[in-house]
Amino acid sequence: MNPRNPPSRASDLLRHRRTTEQFQYGHHVRLRSRETGTYLHADEDERRFSLHHRRASMNAAWAVHIYQGDGDSRYVLLHSAAYGSYLAATNASLPRGHSGRHVEKCDYEPWEEEYIRWQAVRVGSGDDVVLRNVAGHLRANGRYISVDDFNIIGTMMHWVVERIPARDDTPRLAASTGLRLRVAVAGGTDVQYEQAGAEDSDASFAWESLVFRGRSAYHLRKTMASRMGVTMDLSNLIMCVRAGMHGQLTPLVVDLPHSRETLDIIVVIAGTPAHAQLWYPDVDAE
Repeated sequence: MNPRNPPSRASDLLRHRRTTEQFQYGHHVRLRSRETGTYLHADEDERRFSLHHRRASMNAAWAVHIYQGDGDSRYVLLHSAAYGSYLAATNASLPRGHSGRHVEKCDYEPWEEEYIRWQAVRVGSGDDVVLRNVAGHLRANGRYISVDDFNIIGTMMHWVVERIPARDDTPRLAASTGLRLRVAVAGGTDVQYEQAGAEDSDASFAWESLVFRGRSAYHLRKTMASRMGVTMDLSNLIMCVRAGMHGQLTPLVVDLPHSRETLDIIVVIAGTPAHAQLWYPDVDAE
């Protein structure tokens, strides 16, 4: 424990004003652990998170969704700019020898809502925040990311929020090499897809499905365009993942995660109102 940053009692921390000033709807942020200097990363598997020094990565970018609760209560929901899934607390305990409960990726479904809602509380007079929800406080817990309900809040629960500027253009999907094409989930990935309406977010046709073998987003787009009979320049076809019934659309600009779960994709055409609502983080910006 750093003696220059003594732990605070949770009761004292609660006296500080809850804040969402560092979290603006639709913007992207990074969460850097004050204790370790590493960033919260969404891993390539279907559930886990990790701490990583790599800063210029879509896996370290989080899109902000503000949830208005009862009265003046406002909550922060954070979904991965890489995969669309939400940062969620669970009731599952960590392995023996580690304190706290697991944090996992989660879809935004009504029955999961309280576990993905976070209150941001500014710590002391600085810019660090503590993120808490019904299960406890978000903690950089060694090799694990956890939630802890300890009454004492130390620097392992302090997070620095770094704003990521938006890109002016749409990132290009990189063509995969033959080697990467052979890296596939056994049996393939079940993909459900539909096209966003030209005037609003409603789909213009019912869900279609396919089984895709591989992880290349570039080749998935080619496959879907062929299925849909699209003849336009494929760079005008934007694939967005949606994690759950109420999940926000997240442009798919990285390869598919290692997952056996069905992938829901909304196809957005460049130049439509739906496309104008999409934000892309410039993760390479200083």
